[in-house]
Amino acid sequence: MPDTRQRLMDVAVRLFTRHSFAGTSLQMIADELGITKAAVYHHFRTREELLTAVVEPVLNQLRVLVEAAETKRTPHARAEHLLTGYVALAVEFRAVVAVFTTDAGAIEMLRAQPQTVDLIHRQLDLLANVTPGPAGRVNATMTLAGIAAGAGRALLRLDDDALRRHLVEAGRRTLGLRAPRRPVGDATPHQPAATA
Repeated sequence: MPDTRQRLMDVAVRLFTRHSFAGTSLQMIADELGITKAAVYHHFRTREELLTAVVEPVLNQLRVLVEAAETKRTPHARAEHLLTGYVALAVEFRAVVAVFTTDAGAIEMLRAQPQTVDLIHRQLDLLANVTPGPAGRVNATMTLAGIAAGAGRALLRLDDDALRRHLVEAGRRTLGLRAPRRPVGDATPHQPAATA
């Protein structure tokens, strides 16, 4: 059974999704868990502190993903790495990604943190550099927003593998990326042609 801190975070995400970040109080979280507000204060003094704890693991994984993508040799390879990694994160952490990409109050709080803003710009740049000019920026923004929305639990009833596949394919189409070639060892061996 998860510890109290983790249970608080799980309930907070559920309530943030249902009522928004601004519409969820620490008292509501306490009531949902059947504990006192003082018990919540033992772990989190404010909603902002709770939101930070909820999104921090996802942002840390996103930071590692962005840094790895930035090491790739070409704009297409960088975008492909970021796209597939971001889709995997969005599907694994659907509710958390929905909160920090669609909830105005959560977005405002996160934008007050310079390191988060920098991470968002780096992520957009990696996708936008596939297409020069403003079109690249529009494509990148649509891709990230579309993935966050598409991974939302209420919209699509697909298993995780199918959802990841469809989101990556849609992202590639939006960005103008081709699927990477499979390594030669992964290809199905060709049968020799029959001779007459």
